[in-house]
Amino acid sequence: MTFSICVRERYEDGNGDERRRFGVAVTTRLPGVGTLCPFASENGAVATQSLVNVDLGRRGIRYVDEGLAVEDALEALLAADDGASQRQLHGVDADGTFAFSGEECKDWYGHVEGETFTVAGNLLTGESVIEATAATYREGDRDEPLAKRLIDALEAGHAEGGDRREELPIQSAALLVRTTEEYELTPFTHDLRVDATETPIADLRETYDLAQRGYEDAMARYEEAYEEDSMDAAED
Repeated sequence: MTFSICVRERYEDGNGDERRRFGVAVTTRLPGVGTLCPFASENGAVATQSLVNVDLGRRGIRYVDEGLAVEDALEALLAADDGASQRQLHGVDADGTFAFSGEECKDWYGHVEGETFTVAGNLLTGESVIEATAATYREGDRDEPLAKRLIDALEAGHAEGGDRREELPIQSAALLVRTTEEYELTPFTHDLRVDATETPIADLRETYDLAQRGYEDAMARYEEAYEEDSMDAAED
């Protein structure tokens, strides 16, 4: 009932230091997907879906934070899950990827793994949904913010038909970005959700645009205050 993408990227920050960032984005034809499916930290990203077991995502990212490889962490969780045949679980860490689709997931379902990303979906109109999602991410402009490119990837899958349950008009979408880079104020675009709408991707993009503008406005007014950790330095 969902399709999602998890990614890993290496980049240089403004000081020339090498950093890692992880992102996950998801959409479905039900409300509140951001509360259930996407998980991320500065060490990895995980998505849990199909017959959702939120604990797989929570524990999966915690195990990655504790130093387990994403493949080992997620395989161990699935091995202990009596409902594994109905799950989809995928993710990335600093070095690897993992993707699983249980044989009892509902058609169309499947997944794809790239060197630095995974995409999975179920109850889709067809395989082209995840193919378009993966291709759009892979071919995206790395100079653009990751959150924006994750929305582009979801939009491509949505344009291919996305979730096939047209009888369910109320949908949702969400994204998370986490990085090893430290900010005075974490960009507001790094954690966005649209919980109930008939136009999830368009609304997520509008939310991103507004959050980016809000971040720029906040930094223009309060950057010195954040740097000094004192509101006395804030512009009135």
